Amino acid sequence: MSQPYILVVNGKPEGPFSMDELRAQNIKPTDFVKTGDMHDYKEAQEIAELRELFGFAKPALLMQYFGSFDQRLVASVLDWFIVFGSFVIIIFIVVILIIQDKETRMIASFALLGCVPVANFIYHIVMECSLKQGTLGKQMIKIKVVDMYGERITPGKSITRNFAKILSVMTFFIGYLLAFFNKQQQCLHDMLAGTLVIKERLF
Repeated sequence: MSQPYILVVNGKPEGPFSMDELRAQNIKPTDFVKTGDMHDYKEAQEIAELRELFGFAKPALLMQYFGSFDQRLVASVLDWFIVFGSFVIIIFIVVILIIQDKETRMIASFALLGCVPVANFIYHIVMECSLKQGTLGKQMIKIKVVDMYGERITPGKSITRNFAKILSVMTFFIGYLLAFFNKQQQCLHDMLAGTLVIKERLF
């Protein structure tokens, strides 16, 4: 059974109201409500139960929760280090210890290193649409990739986002710098894919 809600009316808390009583109050999506278990008031549209009952749309995320450019940069550096380091270990185990011919060893080493960008690309696609919603670097910085409503992105969105990074690079990295000029701190590839990078503490 749903808990009763306290409703802020003309700046003052009133209630608690049952669901039927709330319906009679003709509450709006932006009206503030809370239950006894909630620490603070929320807009009615932020609560799934009330969205379902009154047909409110889920609101977009608030700007204070977006991951900053420097957080994303640090996460990216960490991810490159993780992927590159993994390949160095593979080269040492597979190439150095197994292959005896020096020339073959060198060719195999460079071939594997050439796979690093592709592996990094696939790694981002898989991790960003996973349950973790972010690469290991992002997890360490406590940021994640979501859609415009804070939900986990689909594999299709993840693929689009990471392919769109090519455009962010081809614009002489201006696509990345766009994050400084919009409230949601979206890079070009985020805008094209309809994604956001947010701080984990939102949840």
